[in-house]
Amino acid sequence: MSFVIRLKWFFKERWGSYSLAIGLMTLVSLLSMIPPRLIGNKIDVMEKGTLTAAELSQTVLTLVGLALITYVFVYIWITNLFGNSVLIEKLLRTRLLRHLTRMRPSFFQRHSTGQLMALATNDVSAIGQTAGYGVMTLVNTLVGISVVIVMMLSFISAKLMLAALIPLPLLVVIISKLGGVVRGRFMAAQESFGRMNDHVLEAISGIRVIRSYVQEKDDLGAFDRLTTDVMDKNRRVAILNALFHPLISFIVGASFAIGVGYGAHLVFRGEISFGQLVTFNIYLGMLIWPMIAFGEFINVLQRGSASAGRLDDVLAERADVKDAADPIELGVPESIEMKALSFTYPSASVPSLIDVSVRLERGQTLGVVGKTGSGKSTLLKQLLRQYPLSPGMLFVSDVPAENIALERMKTWMAYVPQEHLLLSKTIRDNIALGKPDATPEDVARAVEMASFSADIAQLPQGLETLIGENGVMLSGGQKQRLSIARALLVDAEVLLLDDSLSAVDARTESRIVANIRRERAGKTTLITTHRLSAVSHADWIVVLDEGRIKEEGTHEQLMLLGGWYRQQWDRQQMEAGLEE
Repeated sequence: MSFVIRLKWFFKERWGSYSLAIGLMTLVSLLSMIPPRLIGNKIDVMEKGTLTAAELSQTVLTLVGLALITYVFVYIWITNLFGNSVLIEKLLRTRLLRHLTRMRPSFFQRHSTGQLMALATNDVSAIGQTAGYGVMTLVNTLVGISVVIVMMLSFISAKLMLAALIPLPLLVVIISKLGGVVRGRFMAAQESFGRMNDHVLEAISGIRVIRSYVQEKDDLGAFDRLTTDVMDKNRRVAILNALFHPLISFIVGASFAIGVGYGAHLVFRGEISFGQLVTFNIYLGMLIWPMIAFGEFINVLQRGSASAGRLDDVLAERADVKDAADPIELGVPESIEMKALSFTYPSASVPSLIDVSVRLERGQTLGVVGKTGSGKSTLLKQLLRQYPLSPGMLFVSDVPAENIALERMKTWMAYVPQEHLLLSKTIRDNIALGKPDATPEDVARAVEMASFSADIAQLPQGLETLIGENGVMLSGGQKQRLSIARALLVDAEVLLLDDSLSAVDARTESRIVANIRRERAGKTTLITTHRLSAVSHADWIVVLDEGRIKEEGTHEQLMLLGGWYRQQWDRQQMEAGLEE
């Protein structure tokens, strides 16, 4: 019942298709009752010696006609029922992916990639199987058993039917005991599969590191333990599945034995004819599939319910950053201001930002520098609204950020993170990710601004070169410049560069910075970096230390101040001179 409640939106939407399928399945079950009756009648006629060739031919033609009609009806209900099964899988995967795109980083800290992949594959498939195959087995069970019992009562013998059905209550007891166990074991198997997925993803993405540290043997050992766990848990599920069929076959076999033995006794007593006994045993044989289907239904239902529960738990989670209920419409961000902004990550006990106040007008560049872990990246993430903030800390065009639609905020931003996320596609496809309709001229311009043209010219297929999983074919500096080109192509109002020049040499950095200053005149840029030369041109620079602003000002003002910034500048300039 919980499965139906969870998916009532789908069953309500597709009630017409399900009604047609169930109606035709019922009709097929009714039609299947006719051949045994015909066969039984003809046996009685043959026993009397009155069967004619014309009567036999008519019976054969009737059976052929019934088979053809049944074939058409079965084709229609199968395409409808299993079409719904495929459709719900598509809808659920789309709903899940749409939900994941709305979630913030804290969500993905709670749910691993492997578990989410298992949800989108195995769990959704289990739900689809229940919505298709599960419905089929349920209808076959209810309709098949009901129709057969009615036929036995109406046309053969109530005593024989009741005797033959004596073993069936045992089936109900067995299924009620095993059903809950199947659900628990299936959930455990799915969780184990998710952990294995996580390991595979990590091994593939980190294969070069694994090889460089000669950890192949250890990694394979860990993977073997995970796959063994998956195998063991699925074997436990398979054992329960294997119990269903033999038990059902045994129970049905017992019914069959009673039917044949007691039925023969009734024939000898003259209470039923030999033809009726044959018909009864055919009907009894027709009970085998509904009984097996009942076991299949319980098994599939438990799996589907477990998977639907897992999926619902994820879909029920809401993004911790709430969208504006009545958003204020803004054209472009004329200013960005943080007022005493403080922030602590959900999983941390120490604040990452403390009382940070800074204002940036449109067209200005803000440089954010400081030691590792000082809060530079965290500051940029506040503009991306990745985490909830207390009201009145972040303003855009003097409007509180919580009063601006999240979608509007996203359209203003182009973000180049420290970890470059690249697709297993061509360089062109990766650059044009944020602007699929970009012209070749637009792409070439972005490539030139990112100082990436010379590298592309040396690649075998230029912009059409496939870069492999997460850019495995590219160097660190090439990945950075590709990511920068992607952001520059969008030409957003606000460009966020999170230590995005760390892997390029000083000359390349200088060219990229000069290009950005020239081409983005009048637009806002925020740059976090360890290399101070990347922000020396900035209109304002803040130095963070343990989440607080330690120093701030222009490059010239900070140099005169003689603090951390001046010391770092002198040290970096000395190192650059030695390298030359």
